[in-house]
Amino acid sequence: MRNGVDRIAARHCVTSSLRRACSARGGRLIAAACLALFMGGCTNIGYYAQSVQGQIDVWSRQREISEVMRDSRASEEIRRKLALVVQAREFAVRELGLPENGSYQRYADIGRPYVVWNVFATPEFSMKPVHWCMAFVGCVNYRGYFAKEDAERLAAELRQQGHDVYVGGVPAYSTLGWFSDPVLNTMMRYSDQKLARVVFHELAHQVVYAKGDTVFNESFAVAVETEGAKRWLARHGSAQDKKAYDNSVLRRQGFTRLIETHRAWLKALYKSRLAPDAMRAEKKRILEEMGREYLALKASWNGYPGYDRWFAQGLNNAHLASVSIYARMVPAFQALLRREGGDLRRFYAAVNELARRPREERTAGLKALMPSATASAR
Repeated sequence: MRNGVDRIAARHCVTSSLRRACSARGGRLIAAACLALFMGGCTNIGYYAQSVQGQIDVWSRQREISEVMRDSRASEEIRRKLALVVQAREFAVRELGLPENGSYQRYADIGRPYVVWNVFATPEFSMKPVHWCMAFVGCVNYRGYFAKEDAERLAAELRQQGHDVYVGGVPAYSTLGWFSDPVLNTMMRYSDQKLARVVFHELAHQVVYAKGDTVFNESFAVAVETEGAKRWLARHGSAQDKKAYDNSVLRRQGFTRLIETHRAWLKALYKSRLAPDAMRAEKKRILEEMGREYLALKASWNGYPGYDRWFAQGLNNAHLASVSIYARMVPAFQALLRREGGDLRRFYAAVNELARRPREERTAGLKALMPSATASAR
């Protein structure tokens, strides 16, 4: 643990280096990021420092996709995947009404398996995630770090405070249109249809963003990604591709139901008046039962192992919250899209109208759209 003098010296070093970085790169986007750093105060300066430095590092590694595709040193598979991204990007603009801008026009190999690591945390007896608040984006249900060591350091601190914690690697993220996001090597391991879905998902964040409402934003992006995948496969997929996608959707639905069912049970448990030791024992029982039910579900998928790694990391509230954030309100957005006759531009306008409402009113509006069986579990 550093002493006070060390912390002050380190903070001065970080601030000085970022001041140089900010002055070395013009433009309103870097200026905004740097302003966020200096407005953040002492408690956030280290976090903003790694955020700006991490973003600058990504930029320093990017090249035009057209240049990479002409480079004989690039592998054939990378060039093939980048050609797919170009095609998916054009489809997103033409068929899905997603933004036509500089995003996904460049490629960056950052030399690691994930671009950021997100830290999720909840109290021991609560399903409500801890919030972190930042300039421009508001409060979010996770905290992202460009270095895994930084994420693990925060996770250790939160565990010491008695929180349930989960750290998950992230292959892509959106800067919400503030910056032109590049394609990353971390995305290249995906299947073709999953890669197209990631492009649709991240571009969706540039269409609608409700400040401080992670569940709203991520559920909307998943709904766009899902609809985009259906239309993409209808146009470009083979019969085998469509079958593989349908199977992946069924698995994802089964996994999500498993999470949401046990999340609801835990939520009810935490509202009970059980003594802490008894509540802790019941929590353990519910999570162990969830693990057993996953094995049965996996068997029904003919042994498909795609979720094994997630379960192997150990189950807790934060683990479940990290999935629920992305899945909880997807059925509501899909119902809204159906209400708008499948017209994506009308759908985006309706979602933007929801996003402008106060949060309580926005959440109530989404819950009113939820299918009754799903809504009753909330």
